[in-house]
Amino acid sequence: MAQIVFVPKEIEAGEPRVAASPETVKRLKALGLDVVVETGAGDKSRIPDGEFEKNGARIGSAADAGAADIILKVRRPTDAELKSYRSGAAVIAAMDPYGNDAAVEAMAKAGISAFAMEFMPRITRAQSMDILSSQANLAGYQAVIDAAGEYDRALPMMMTAAGTVPAAKVFVMGVGVAGLQAIATARRMGAVVTATDVRPAAKEQVASLGAKFLAVEDEEFKAAETAGGYAKEMSKEYQAKQAALTAEHIAKQDIVITTALIPGRPAPKLVSAEMVASMKSGSVIVDLAVERGGNVEGAKAGEVVTSANGVKIVGHLNVAGRVAASASLLYAKNLYAFLETLIDKETKTLVITPEDELVKATLLTHQGRVVHANFAKAEPAPAVAPESTETGLDAAPKATAKPKSTSKKGDA
Repeated sequence: MAQIVFVPKEIEAGEPRVAASPETVKRLKALGLDVVVETGAGDKSRIPDGEFEKNGARIGSAADAGAADIILKVRRPTDAELKSYRSGAAVIAAMDPYGNDAAVEAMAKAGISAFAMEFMPRITRAQSMDILSSQANLAGYQAVIDAAGEYDRALPMMMTAAGTVPAAKVFVMGVGVAGLQAIATARRMGAVVTATDVRPAAKEQVASLGAKFLAVEDEEFKAAETAGGYAKEMSKEYQAKQAALTAEHIAKQDIVITTALIPGRPAPKLVSAEMVASMKSGSVIVDLAVERGGNVEGAKAGEVVTSANGVKIVGHLNVAGRVAASASLLYAKNLYAFLETLIDKETKTLVITPEDELVKATLLTHQGRVVHANFAKAEPAPAVAPESTETGLDAAPKATAKPKSTSKKGDA
């Protein structure tokens, strides 16, 4: 009997994405899996039930989760959802585990094998599985679209018989995937773009997109990158020097987009209230890190606020979800690419191999325990009933490999 893949409708408020597409359903069927999609799961991503059915999926209800061997989600399962899953099921999603230890423990106690897609290592083999890159890319694009909408002025320079409209000045803070896409999008829209990042490699990337790089390029800056290409946290002294340079620059900008994140920690504060106060009335700041506390003083999650001097601070949540139709298609491909590596081609069953580098990096819980090195405690969670041998699941990994990061600096 074929193993069942269940794709639920996301129940978290403000989450319009879905974890499968008609294309990935077709591919999952080709792997020998039975696919069940909850009715209405793709409605907010413009994928009607009929499109899933045409490609081999069966349309079901939330109750079908209880029979599933594999569950594909966008967000971490809630307690209510966990109660409906069977022990031994594999759940693949963006788990957001940092600061959510209780939720991780709950998944362990439920007996599921929980994979955190945001921990996917950035290696050649896993490029097609990188949800951070696919979603941050769209977030960077949407940040510029949101900024342009709030700015209420033209971004490109326009020369008309009635006079010249100057090009908008856009400053991007954090040059990861989101930042680079923000730069590219603002440039395509005709803005004059500058950008900053603590990683030396970012300077060349910024220049390649036709923007100007801004940073205090001292000795600390030259060493401000890990071997894996991730940003290091800078010293207080460097932060002060960079803040002074940034403050002078921000006062002249029309639009500022911040994207800086530090894995497992609150987002660094990059734009102070004083910097906001120095900007012209009508200027716009988009804070893509607002879900992690924000890069901008005064930013509010889920709101657009206006400062006393007339600067709009945009704090939209789930920015990639604001272009859900595109985001879902890319996210679904990421999940399929990973799941394909876990399916035994002969038995058509899910097999978790602890030694595999992708499994080591992403597996959070397995067989009743928190197994990821970043979250496992000395005392394991209470054991659950042994899994059925029909699932093809191997023993829990030792989780000795620590993932490089949940995000590059700039991946919002």
